[in-house]
Amino acid sequence: MGHFEGFDVDGFWDDSAYALEAYVEEAPPSRELIEALEEELGGYRLPDSYIALMTVHNGGTPTRTCFPMPEATDRADDYIEITGIRGIGRTRSQSLGGEFGSLFWIEMWEYPDIGVYFADTPSAGHDMLALDYRACGRHGEPTVVHVDQENGFAITLVAESFEAFVTGLVHESVYDT
Repeated sequence: MGHFEGFDVDGFWDDSAYALEAYVEEAPPSRELIEALEEELGGYRLPDSYIALMTVHNGGTPTRTCFPMPEATDRADDYIEITGIRGIGRTRSQSLGGEFGSLFWIEMWEYPDIGVYFADTPSAGHDMLALDYRACGRHGEPTVVHVDQENGFAITLVAESFEAFVTGLVHESVYDT
């Protein structure tokens, strides 16, 4: 795969009925689909690591849903939580090009157009995770940021890359009290 060396990609996904219905595209993305969606999403080039992961399993709900944070967010003192990662496609409601895909959040909820909104949280849209292209341009390697609608769309750095974000996710039991 060239990315995620030593990472258990197969054990990463929780194929619940909801995940399969809302997130998981039935087939890996073709080069033509990737290019068409990148154009539709504003010309942002998806990271190679994102494409590599979606080629193995095209979207879904991870088994590890929490990412440690050095500072508090509105939802927790020391982590953020996601509910799913959008697949590359259009046939699922939560896919990048689906009914509730990246453009939905920019056009309908006025999230800032900084890149591609690829993951949602348990807040049902009150905060999201995005691939942030502001520093690298539409064809560079984006960082992963948390965008908090409830706090004036505050943007907080989460990880230096998509791959670092995915490999940094931990199981929610780490934060159970």
